[in-house]
Amino acid sequence: MSPDDHFQDLKRLIAASGSKAKRISVIMPFLYESRQHKRSTRESLDCAMMLQELIHLGVQNIITFDAHDPRVQNAIPNSGFDTVQPTYQFVKSLVEQCDGVNFDSDHLMVISPDEGAMQRSIYMANVLGVDVGMFYKRRDYSTIVDGRNPIVAHEFLGASLEGKDVLILDDMISSGESMIDVAKELKARKARRVFCLSTFGLFTNGLDVFDKAVEEGIIEKVITTNLTYQTPELLERDWYVSSDVSKYVALLIDTLNHNGSISELLDPTERIKEYLEKNHL
Repeated sequence: MSPDDHFQDLKRLIAASGSKAKRISVIMPFLYESRQHKRSTRESLDCAMMLQELIHLGVQNIITFDAHDPRVQNAIPNSGFDTVQPTYQFVKSLVEQCDGVNFDSDHLMVISPDEGAMQRSIYMANVLGVDVGMFYKRRDYSTIVDGRNPIVAHEFLGASLEGKDVLILDDMISSGESMIDVAKELKARKARRVFCLSTFGLFTNGLDVFDKAVEEGIIEKVITTNLTYQTPELLERDWYVSSDVSKYVALLIDTLNHNGSISELLDPTERIKEYLEKNHL
């Protein structure tokens, strides 16, 4: 099914409640058309229109995971909108599935692959107590290839990477091209191991590019959540780690159903610190 089909089914479900529900909350892990969040010429703002449509249908709260740009909530300023970070689940997967990761500034660094991912990278780095670095994409705006301006180079801002494990943090992996380019740059700067962490793993160009990157020693592991469909082929890959968020989503649903506040659940800082202390990290 396409995202459009899913969205139509969601509206049918809301309409089927016949205005009898006490409260309607929508948990939409992968926010519909979230990349269309700003207008530079005459683009359609599908995400903003979708949010407004749900509110007009009677939805009171919308919860999503790692929105591409949280500012899209400005489309519905008087309604509940929360974007959740799966940082705790990423940390848990790193500890349980990846050997020898030391959570200190001498051995680990968080990398933002572009300026758009900087906020989530700073949060992850602050919680773990490590340094953060950033790449920004230098594009050729005079040409268009496959509907976009090609990336000429990745420029790096940050401290020395030599001998450190690095975490590349982003909201989604589509083709994986930019993440692999960043990983190559990190290895060229003598990074020890590169872990790619992304909330949504779409792998639109297949898995071969990642197979090759792992074979060449550019990437150690790729960690994404189970908030989108994962193909059997992906789950069979040795380099892939699935970060399970189902328990967390169930907790959000249970709390909402009992009229509880989800404020504490949205901030995983304390849970991460307790988990690292429990595992003596």
